[in-house]
Amino acid sequence: MSFSDLGLSDALLRAVADSGYDTPTPIQRQAIPSVLMGKDIIAIAQTGTGKTASFVLPMIDILAEGRSRALMPRSLILEPTRELAQQVAENFDKYGKNHKLTMALLIGGVSMGDQLAALEKGVDVLIATPGRLMDLMNRGKILMSGCAMLVIDEADRMLDMGFIPDIETICSKLPKSRQTLLFSATMPPPIKKLADQFMESPKSIEVARAASTNTNITQWVVETSNRDKKDLVRSILAQDDVKTAIIFCNKKTMVRDLADVLKRARMPVGQIHGDMEQSDRIRELDRFKQGDITILVASDVAARGLDVPGVSHVINFDMPWHPDDYVHRIGRTGRAGRTGIAISFATPEDAENLANIEKLTRQKIARWKGDAATVQVAAPAPAEAADAVEAPAEERSGDRRRARKPRRDRADDVAPAATAPVAAPVAAPDAEAAPRSDRRRRDERTPREARPPREARPAGEARPPSEARPPREARPPREARPPRAERTPLGEKPRTVRQAAAGDPLASYRAIALAPPPRRNGDDDGERFTGFGPEGVPDFLSRPIRTDA
Repeated sequence: MSFSDLGLSDALLRAVADSGYDTPTPIQRQAIPSVLMGKDIIAIAQTGTGKTASFVLPMIDILAEGRSRALMPRSLILEPTRELAQQVAENFDKYGKNHKLTMALLIGGVSMGDQLAALEKGVDVLIATPGRLMDLMNRGKILMSGCAMLVIDEADRMLDMGFIPDIETICSKLPKSRQTLLFSATMPPPIKKLADQFMESPKSIEVARAASTNTNITQWVVETSNRDKKDLVRSILAQDDVKTAIIFCNKKTMVRDLADVLKRARMPVGQIHGDMEQSDRIRELDRFKQGDITILVASDVAARGLDVPGVSHVINFDMPWHPDDYVHRIGRTGRAGRTGIAISFATPEDAENLANIEKLTRQKIARWKGDAATVQVAAPAPAEAADAVEAPAEERSGDRRRARKPRRDRADDVAPAATAPVAAPVAAPDAEAAPRSDRRRRDERTPREARPPREARPAGEARPPSEARPPREARPPREARPPRAERTPLGEKPRTVRQAAAGDPLASYRAIALAPPPRRNGDDDGERFTGFGPEGVPDFLSRPIRTDA
């Protein structure tokens, strides 16, 4: 079967032929006709089997008819990582060169102004990561009411990165009458639940068993220690059959450290991890694809969907924590029908992770049993095992240290210093001064003499009786307190009513005037208000009233 049997247009077939492909893969043979018929699809296939082309090719033919509108994309493709979104965009450029389709790429780490300018012109295909798309939707910069096709790529990776709630929100904003395509290498229960919620009678396409590995990849597990990993990597990369290699680490700090070690060994190496700027990551990937560097040290950000032709080896410097990541890591080699080799380093602490990987893939990964000339597994010989325990750590940056020996061995190597002879005492040597070999055994020694009993202490004299103390004098009775109603509150002075003077016109006011309250700590001790008399009465009230005679 060829691509012409799948119902694709002539312009698209020419673009596929120019790319060097003539025979579709199994996932492409089953998915492309169903997509052209407008059906919802759930496709499960191994990584590296052509899943991207299985939805890109039919989408180009479907979107060839119609016209885009501003801020309203006609189709949406969701990708978990920026690198995978960039790769899908490159596939659209390659296969859609004979079609006049517009495309926009919404990813983080780049300027948002250029992305908004492309949306305002109108796009047929919108390729986005969930984070940047949710940001623009919340700002009201994009409308999804005109989206007729949705593609969720690498759905299991979306689950691992925590994007499932965002995908549910995005799906709720799309029109219900749409075509949904879901592609994944594994099918965990949350992904199955998502498909049942937002897809209508989907067609399941399962080219290979879920979470299975490519049969073109030879897998090895090398049991080693954390200390010997870097030496082991250098020995593997020095072999002639290693053309290009990707080395995966679990931590970003280890990616940087390992890349520095290989650079000091004068190896053409690059690195890619999540802390790098998007432009730096794209530049490193371009250098690796163009052959400027042949070794790429990466974190799991590069484990999904990167299609770099000719990768001969994949090395798991750290055993992946999630079993699904192992399937995607080794899938960077053995792509498009090629063969590849995957080597994983396993320490004693990785026993549980290795068991989970073998349980997921349902296969027993072969342990390396080759000779040291092919892969120098740092394992000491049985005779040298004891010395390896006492030996110090590996030499660092040319610092050669003498191997330490046990204390007794070092004492034997050192010649005794010449000292002046010491005269022996004339007295016969006792048991303590005799050599250890001449000392008598403990049971042969004479027992020590018994100590005499201690003398009894004389009885102490009786103390005279203490004199009786005179009785205490009785205290006088307390004075009776006044009744509670007659008491004055603590800190206040009794208020007295001033007696009005005879003939005073303000006698009624002065009769009820009370003394000013007592001043307390913190009160203002400033001057009186201007205009008030000495008794707190306003001046205009103290003036005599004039009456006509």
